[in-house]
Amino acid sequence: MDTKLYYVYLLRSLKFPDQTYAGFSADVEARIKEHNRGGSIHAAKYRPWALVCYHAFTDIRKAKEFEAYLKSGSGRAFSRHHLW
Repeated sequence: MDTKLYYVYLLRSLKFPDQTYAGFSADVEARIKEHNRGGSIHAAKYRPWALVCYHAFTDIRKAKEFEAYLKSGSGRAFSRHHLW
């Protein structure tokens, strides 16, 4: 049985290493390519991006909640201490 996976991923800018980005996608590789083509308004000026890590979820709701958490104040602090 194939289970659909949803990913929360963390990127770091290669040109501006202090710039990081957390995102959500069902296809991490395609999404990173889109970021590096300038397809994301928020991330375009800091490209190119490199993948730092990703976390896979079988539940889309939990994946989106985790992405939202990582973008919150406490989530940014958590990721600085544990994921970067």
